[in-house]
Amino acid sequence: MSLKRDSTAGSVIELVVVIAAAVGIALLVQQFLVKPYRIPSGSMEPTLAIGQRVLVDRIGERISNPSVGDIIVFHPPTGADTSECGNLGQGPFYDGPRSQFPCAKNTGKESTQTFIKRIVAGPGDTLAVHGGYAVVNGKLQTAPYIRACGGGPECELKAIRIPAGSYFMMGDNRGQSDDSRFWGPVPRGWLIGTAFATYWPPNRVGLF
Repeated sequence: MSLKRDSTAGSVIELVVVIAAAVGIALLVQQFLVKPYRIPSGSMEPTLAIGQRVLVDRIGERISNPSVGDIIVFHPPTGADTSECGNLGQGPFYDGPRSQFPCAKNTGKESTQTFIKRIVAGPGDTLAVHGGYAVVNGKLQTAPYIRACGGGPECELKAIRIPAGSYFMMGDNRGQSDDSRFWGPVPRGWLIGTAFATYWPPNRVGLF
């Protein structure tokens, strides 16, 4: 009887340890390797719809060396929610001659908010906007996933140069996205990870 009780108690302890280890591993994976995110707005339509879920790689090669075209989860600068540019008066949110340019400098402080956008230009690139399409180093960047502007000050912008170590972000829904055009490029250190797959809803499951 004693041996049976010891065996039962041992099995319970073993089960608890296994469950705890599994939960710990899952938390570590989410914290450091892959994390799920829910799309909160329509700024990335038609690529990503409101409520769609994506998986984000936090340590892979693409986040170590992000490239134009990557979909990135990141912390925007403070003031992004009010379209504040670090160069006051620059960007389509403002009035005046400098509103004809994208914001070339963020506020210098990292927000705790989490955004998801696409990299359209990298460090040292020149960036202008025509019809909502990025013009990078003088070349118009078109792609089937882009929903072009329907008209507005953010749709036609003169060229700026992207600072070293920073990336210019835009939503695919170019007429309905508050992005780097308004609040500036994002430093490399504020990038969280690269979206590489979508797992919800079922009819949109797949890799990017």
